[in-house]
Amino acid sequence: MVFKRLLGSLGVGGPTVDTVLDPGPVLPGGPLTGQVHLQGGKADFEIEQITLELVARVEDERGDEEREGVVLFDRFTVGGGFRLAEGEHRSLPFTAHLPWETPVTELYGQPLGIILGVRTGLEVAGAKDKGDLDQLTVNPLPVQEAILEALGQLGFGFRSADLELGHVGGTGQRLPFYQEIELSPAPQYAHAINELEVTFLANAGGMDVVLEADKRGGLFTSGEDALTLFTVGYEGVEHRDWNTEVDAWIQQLVERRAAYGSYGHGGHDGHGHGYGHTDHHHDGHHDGGRRSGPSTAAIVGGVAAGVAVGVVGGMVAAEVVDEIGDAFEDEEDED
Repeated sequence: MVFKRLLGSLGVGGPTVDTVLDPGPVLPGGPLTGQVHLQGGKADFEIEQITLELVARVEDERGDEEREGVVLFDRFTVGGGFRLAEGEHRSLPFTAHLPWETPVTELYGQPLGIILGVRTGLEVAGAKDKGDLDQLTVNPLPVQEAILEALGQLGFGFRSADLELGHVGGTGQRLPFYQEIELSPAPQYAHAINELEVTFLANAGGMDVVLEADKRGGLFTSGEDALTLFTVGYEGVEHRDWNTEVDAWIQQLVERRAAYGSYGHGGHDGHGHGYGHTDHHHDGHHDGGRRSGPSTAAIVGGVAAGVAVGVVGGMVAAEVVDEIGDAFEDEEDED
């Protein structure tokens, strides 16, 4: 869905902008391509700058109250410095590269409830406008898909995914937020953990996989979070036994008994580390029913073929698009 906007700062008769992304999902760190269509107004205008902004709906759990807001996480200049004649139609193709940490919004063609958008900004003779807004669909990298596939094969089930404001300590995270993919435990680990949370922090050279297990408490012991981090590369993904490797990660995670302890080598090019919290999590995080707006859009269950996705009682794709528009329009109204 595209939300066109007349340049209100210039009054009736100003130029309009409409960005059309090339069809199909994109990948973290990959190219984002499309065209910006400009329609001239009732006079000539100097187009000083055209920008694309990547925006996301993000949870903020810092403080006493949980809130949601729109976060801008990258900006590209795709044109400018020309005169748009009265009534002229002009199309500008563009190619921009997404940040490596761009969150995944769908898995096997089904939305995960993560809200990302591309907002077009137009600057004309000193007046700025937040042009139109388009949904951004991001598929997982091959290594991300392989790890999620292995978790499904092992029996873990998808509960939800969300974006949280903050930084994961002990990592090279660049964006102001991170994505958490929350999984129900596989039967063989249900005695030890309530929930497994997975965070991917990719970069040009490889990817950190942060695992957090919300551990069950016993009669005389309190539950606690166990956390660890593994680093994997992008080469040879199809040749690795991910089921065995990921299962070894989970076993190490479950065996951890003291917070902030350290792990040994995780095998292959992966290695485990203990790391501190910083603002990665906050009190009241594991309340069993926490969701971020549309993050109940999909439920993914582990089946023999891997991770299967099904929408149950959440928003279908069209409703997710509507939510994007509502979220960003609300944010603009506050500006």
